[in-house]
Amino acid sequence: MTEEKLIRECEEKLRPKFERLERISLFNTEKVLKAFQKHKLALRHFNPTTGYGYGDEGRDTLNAVVADIFGAEAAVVSPNIASGTHAIALGLYGILRPGDTFVSITGEPYDTLSDVIRGKEDGSLFDFGISFDSIPLQNGRIDENAVRAYLKENAPKMVFLQRSRGYEWRPALTVEDIKNAVKLVRDCGFTGCIFLDNCYGEFVDVKEPTEVGVNLLAGSMIKNIGGGLAPTGGYLAGDEKYIRLVQGRMTAPSIGGEVGSYAFTYQYFYQGLFLAPHVVKEALKGSWLVGAALKELGYATSPDLNEEAGDIIRAVRFDTEKQLVNFINTVQRNSPVDSFVEVLPWDMPGYEEQVIMAAGCFVQGSSIELSADAPVKEPYIAYMQGGLTYEHVKIALKNLTL
Repeated sequence: MTEEKLIRECEEKLRPKFERLERISLFNTEKVLKAFQKHKLALRHFNPTTGYGYGDEGRDTLNAVVADIFGAEAAVVSPNIASGTHAIALGLYGILRPGDTFVSITGEPYDTLSDVIRGKEDGSLFDFGISFDSIPLQNGRIDENAVRAYLKENAPKMVFLQRSRGYEWRPALTVEDIKNAVKLVRDCGFTGCIFLDNCYGEFVDVKEPTEVGVNLLAGSMIKNIGGGLAPTGGYLAGDEKYIRLVQGRMTAPSIGGEVGSYAFTYQYFYQGLFLAPHVVKEALKGSWLVGAALKELGYATSPDLNEEAGDIIRAVRFDTEKQLVNFINTVQRNSPVDSFVEVLPWDMPGYEEQVIMAAGCFVQGSSIELSADAPVKEPYIAYMQGGLTYEHVKIALKNLTL
C-alpha cells in the first residue's frame, strides 16, 4: 500500500504540471468544439448506414472534423481500421511501391510493426520488394549526424518516425522534438513523405504533429483520441494526396473514401472525441503522480519530473520479475472490469517475448483506459498508460503492492 501522505506530497510537488495540463485541456477542448460547430454536427450524423454507405454523412463529417483538429488537409477515420498498427500499415502500403525504400529515424519500430515491415509471413512490405532502413537513436534521441549522413547518400521515398517509446527506455517525442526532426530532414533536401506513428500522443500538447510539418500521421481510436468511448477504429490525417492513397488501399483505388458503412451509431466516436482532451489530461495527471510516487520509493521512471511528456505512457523499471508482475496485477485488481482476474505472461501475437498485460477495460484493449503491459525480460520495465479519471489512477496507486 502506498502511504496517503506520500501521495499528498507528490500532488503538491506536481501542482505546476497539473495547472499546465489544465490549460492544454481547455485549449484542445475549445478546438474540438469549434470543429464540431464549423461542420454543423447534428443528430443525423450519428445514424448508422449499411451496404456501400454512399453519402454516409456521419463518416464524411467525422473525417472532416478530425482533419480540422489536426490542422490537416484531410483525414480518414474508420471503424474498420482494427488497430494503430493497421492504420500505420495502411499508410505504408498506400504510399510505398515495389522498389521503394523508407527509413525510420527513431530506431527500430515496435514488435507488431516490425512484422509488417519485414516479417516472414506472406504480405509483408519485404515480400512486396520494399526496403527498410533504420537509424538507431543516440542516448534515446534522434542521431542528427547519422540522419544527415544517411540522407546525403540515400534517397528514400519516406521518412518514418515513431512518437511513442514502444518497449524501449527512451523519452517519447514531444511536438517540439518532431518539429526539429522535420526541419532536420527538410534541411537535408528530403522532399518526400514524413510519416509519424502518433499512437498515445494526441492532445498531449496544444499542437499536433501535422501542424509542424508532418505529412501524414496515424493512430488508434481506442487510445487518446477516442476518449474511452470509441468502441473500435483507427485514423490517418495529413496531406490530401496521401490520404487519397490510403483510402485507395483501405477499399479500392476506384472507390477510395466514397464507400464504407457502419451499421451501428457514430455517436460514440463523436462523443469520445469531444471528451478526449479532458480524458488525456486525466491520464497525464495520473501518469505524473505514479511517476513521482514511485521515484520517491526508489524506482526509476520515465519521463522524469524535469522532462516534458510526449505521450501518456509511464515507464517504470523494477528490480525483479516478481515486482514487475505485481505491478501489472495491481492495475488489473484495481480495474472496473475483470478485477478478479490474475494476469500471467503469454505468447502474444506479434511479439518476440512473452508479454504480461493488465487491461480491465470497458473497451477491450483500450489503452486510454488505465492499463499496463510489459515484455517479461530484463530489464524489467512496465509500461502504464491511460486512466479515464485521475481518481482511478490515484486509487490504483494507493493500493499498489510490490
